[in-house]
Order: sequence, then C-alpha cells, then structure tokens
Amino acid sequence: MRTNRRTLIAGSAAVATGALLGSRPAAAQTHRPGPKPTIVLVHGAFADASGWADVARGLQRDGYPVLAPANPLRGVSADAAYLASILATIDGPTVLVAHSYGGMVVTNAAGRNQDVKALVYVAAFAPDEGETLQGLQLKYPGSKLGQDALDLRPYPTADGAGSYDGYVKSAVFRDVFAGDLPKATTDVMAATQRPGDVHTLLEPSGPPAWRSIPTWYLVARNDNLIPPAAQRFMAHRAGARTTEVNASHVAMISQPHTTLGVIKSAAR
Repeated sequence: MRTNRRTLIAGSAAVATGALLGSRPAAAQTHRPGPKPTIVLVHGAFADASGWADVARGLQRDGYPVLAPANPLRGVSADAAYLASILATIDGPTVLVAHSYGGMVVTNAAGRNQDVKALVYVAAFAPDEGETLQGLQLKYPGSKLGQDALDLRPYPTADGAGSYDGYVKSAVFRDVFAGDLPKATTDVMAATQRPGDVHTLLEPSGPPAWRSIPTWYLVARNDNLIPPAAQRFMAHRAGARTTEVNASHVAMISQPHTTLGVIKSAAR
C-alpha cells in the first residue's frame, strides 16, 4: 500500500514539534503570569513618602507599579478614609506596605477592599480593635519617643478649636528615629519632617484588616521608637510571616534590600 507523501511530512512535523515541546501538558504551554500587583507604600509620622525612595526604585526596576501617597497625619479615621479613597482608584490586585504610624492607617483602610491581597508592616503599628498608638508604643519598655522628645506646635483647624502637631526634637531625632543613618542625612530628615496631630496618639483603632488579609512583618531589632518586643507581639498576633533585621526605626531606608525581599514575598 502506498503512503501519501503529504501524510509523511505532516507526521514528521508533528513528531518534531512534540520533541521540542517535550511532555509538558497543554495547559502549561499556554500559561501566562498575571499582572503584577500595585504596591502602595504608606509612610508614618515625622516622615514623608521620600523615605520609600530606594524601595520604590527597586520595585519599579522589577516591573511593579508603585504608588506612595502622602499620608495626611491628621487622625486615624481621617487618614484611613483618605487612603481608602486612593485604593478605590486602583484597578487590580494591591499590596499595602506600611511604616510606623502608617500601619495604623493601613489596618483601618484595607478591610473592605477586596483587591488588597497582602499587608506588609515595616517596623509598623498593627493594632487590634480599640487599641491606640500610644498604648502599643508603651506596651513594652524601650521607646525613646516620650513627651520630652517632642516639640508641640499649635495649628488652626476648620472648626476653630485648634490642635497641636508633634515634631521630634532635632537634638534627639537621630537617636530616636534613624540611628543607623549618617548624621548629615538625619539632620535634613529632622528639618523636613512632617508632624502628626497629637490627638492621633489616643484615637482607638477599628476592626483590623490583618484578621482577613495575609500579612508579613519586618521587625527592626534596633528600633528606639517602637520597641522590638512590641513589634514581635503585633506580628505574632496578626499571624504574620516575620523577618527580623538589624536596623533602626527606618528599616526601609537603612535596609532597603531586606525590605524589598519581604515585599516581593508578599506580592508573590
């Protein structure tokens, strides 16, 4: 019986194609990774979004969309509402990364947003419902941010009552906030710090987003603002995947590569 030449050629092509592809299943051949999540970096008090510069640069280099909004620092509920409004404008999955007081804001802003897939706390407050920033800061010994470390400056409010902003005194800023950075750097940070309203210290937190969203935590072992013991307590309670690093309170500045590693783990 004669074999059709076209049939032989087609059969040979099929064998060759199969050899190139190996024995992988068809689904694996057509798989395409989904879009990378948007990473939202939230700063805390006495700082601004520029503290995330090295981390943002590293994330962008790896193809992540990044947004580092200005935290108003006017109060837990007001700041959380502001952040929630920003999150509502982002399409697709989101990873929230918070430093210091930014953790209070993220904890209260993320709970009702189904696109938030992970939370990352970098030497940050991770409160439970009813807890306050001051209560968590003083829960364990070791914080050097006492009343004597703050300058309080009055400012007017829309209701006419007025309030006070707290600044870390320049003389102690480096010791309290960023002891592992050069003094020339911390002098500028102290001069350009963004203050927080003092009422924020005692405003109770709402239901925590970390109860329903996978959580990561980077503990700064040499932190003089939030004691490391407090950070470990909050991380354990939140069921967070925890990493520790030898860093001051500003671990994202002094240890950006470690911070990036934690964020990327959460993003995956």
